[in-house]
Formats: sequence, structure tokens, C-alpha cells
Amino acid sequence: MSVIEIKNLTKYYGKFQALNKVNLTVEKGEVYGFIGPNGAGKSTTLRILLGLLRKNEGEVKLMGQDPWHDAVKLHKKLAYVPGEVNLWPNLTGGEVIDLLGRLRGEFDIERREELIKRFKLDPTKKCGAYSTGNKQKVALISALVSDVELYIFDEPTLGLDPLMEGVFRKCIKELKKGGKTVLLSSHILAEVEALCDRVSIIRDGEIIETGTFTQLRHLTRTSITIDSFQPITGLENIDGVHNLVIDGDHAHFSVDAEKMDFVVKHLTQFGIQSLISTPPTLEELFIRYYGEEYSLDEETGK
Repeated sequence: MSVIEIKNLTKYYGKFQALNKVNLTVEKGEVYGFIGPNGAGKSTTLRILLGLLRKNEGEVKLMGQDPWHDAVKLHKKLAYVPGEVNLWPNLTGGEVIDLLGRLRGEFDIERREELIKRFKLDPTKKCGAYSTGNKQKVALISALVSDVELYIFDEPTLGLDPLMEGVFRKCIKELKKGGKTVLLSSHILAEVEALCDRVSIIRDGEIIETGTFTQLRHLTRTSITIDSFQPITGLENIDGVHNLVIDGDHAHFSVDAEKMDFVVKHLTQFGIQSLISTPPTLEELFIRYYGEEYSLDEETGK
């Protein structure tokens, strides 16, 4: 039985269609990525999964149950971290962690202390005094402290510094090793690539691609900008090099991840003055592969 099973999910806000026949299946023990820009339909899908919104059409099963009718039972088996965290300003971080943890039942006190230490959180401060990053830490610890079947994260590293992002990634890998299921919604491609077994891409309320990162190789192309001592030749004949532009001793192109080592070795023969390697962003992905007309600034909806 799949942990999450969504078939032809459709949702309207008035006349605006936020979701159009979305299909998504997450298996037990899988870390599943759900990516798309703001307004694409990610949060709406998650809210329906959590029983916070009623669907208009389609079928949604969460651990074999209906999230709308069986929300109370299901919420004891899952932990959720929203993208925008709002906490009680007069409670301390430790009090919020304890409160949210107890809502799902008992939790391991040693696990609580370990996570507080790993995320470098001062649990004695009131939430009203926390930065955005520290509020996010409270929400993450509150979820990770619970031993549940399913963890749902919606933009979980928002506001975290790179060191804490690394701590979060390690926690997700530990959950996977323990056989837990994770649904991760993010706009950070590198984060999803590092953690997820499979990924679905949503655009304008529709799933446009699903697969592993190996199957969706174009997601992992890295942009390279290089200045060399001698004019660069031969790149146009290398499989895996795309969008090549050469101007004498300056070149710009994108390269498939599995060809990176070969391409860099090829470039060294021309003498490298500077080389800038940039992983793809979600914005670039949508513009490059899903239509030049696409613009994040024009996105509306939920």
C-alpha cells in the first residue's frame, strides 16, 4: 500500500483552478521531492493531504485513509512543517517543541535534547524574540522529535543558514535509513537532488514531469563560465554539453552531471584563468525547459 496516493486531484478557488487532475504516488520508505515555483499548486496539494482543504474532484488517500474525514487519526501518524512558521510569541521554543510533540503522543526526551543541540537552538528564549531561522528550527525539531510514519516538509530550510541546512539534510537521510517516508516540497533544486529518490514537477496546477534525477537528467545540468589562456575548441563534439557559446578564450555552456569530470579535464589543456560553476536554479529550469514565456513574477494563485 502506498503511503500517499493522489489520483486526478482537482481544486478550485472560485473560478480559479489551482489544481488540474494531479496524480502523485509516494511509497513507504521513499523520500519524494515535490517542486515548483510559488503559485504552482504545491501548498494547495499539501493542505488537501493534511485535511485542511476540501478537494473538488479526485481521490486522495493518506496511509490508506481519507485525509478529510480521518484527519485526527492521521495527524497522530505524521509530522508537518509549513513554509511560513507562526509560533506563540509568549511561549519559549522548548515549550512549543513539547506542546507540538505531545499532540502526536509521547516523544523521546533524549531525542529532543539531541536535536536542540544539533540545530544550535536556545530553547529558553521566547518565540517572539526568535529570528526567522530560529523559528524554523523550532518547527523542524518539533516534527523530527516525533516517531511517526510520514514527515511532510514545505520549504523546510527557509531562513536557515548553510550549516543548518546541512544538519537538516543529515536528519532526512537518517529518517530514510530508519524506513520513514518523507514528502519534501522545495524550490531549491540542489536540496531535492541531494535527498530525494523521485521527484514530481508541478506547473500551473499540473504535474508536468515525474521520475528519478537519473531519468530527468536535464534537472542536473550545471552552467559553466570559463576564461582560458588559449581559445577553446572541441566542446561542440562532446556529448552532454549544451547551449554552447564560445568567444575566443571565453566560453559559456551547460553540462550534464555525469559528463562534468570529462569536460573539466578537456578544458585544462587550454589553461584555465577562471572557471565559475553554477548549479541550476528552479527559475532557470522552468525558463529553459518549460517555455521562455514562463515568468515567476507573473505567477498568481495558490
